[in-house]
Amino acid sequence: MDIRDATEADLPEITAIYNQAVNETTAIWNERETDLANRAAWLADRHRAGYPVLVASRDGTVLGYASFGDWRAFDGYRHTVEHSVYVRTDCQGGGIGKALMLALLDRARGLGKHVMVAGIEAGNTASIRLHEKLGFRQTGLLPQVGTKFGRWLDLAFLQLMLDERSDPDATAPHGD
Repeated sequence: MDIRDATEADLPEITAIYNQAVNETTAIWNERETDLANRAAWLADRHRAGYPVLVASRDGTVLGYASFGDWRAFDGYRHTVEHSVYVRTDCQGGGIGKALMLALLDRARGLGKHVMVAGIEAGNTASIRLHEKLGFRQTGLLPQVGTKFGRWLDLAFLQLMLDERSDPDATAPHGD
């Protein structure tokens, strides 16, 4: 398996993975599929902001993708990012999500980010367990803030401190 930066050529498979999550899971709280133009704009926005979009691929086939972006759009949150990781349903449980997460963590540290936030549907115990194994800890729970498939959804917030700096204006140490 190869973890690499996504290109426009990956967008059809990224779009298919996204739409699979929309239609079959509570990982994405959208109820409508997206199209290639939407994902192309998303990819361009991430690149413009200097943020990665990574894909896990094997034999030229995209198995999953991951990215992070600003957690909130205010200056005071500039050291915090929120991430997303999506793996094709038929490829889950094989370490792809973990590999993508580890690569994202390295990229975030390389950009001098201090905290990475995960917003996960509280019933998604596999995702929560994966995050906890990577050092994330749950810091909040928002009951019934979303809905999908005719039921209320709870949102669990987890976070990981990416570095030990006490001064937000200090230069962040780079990852290994």
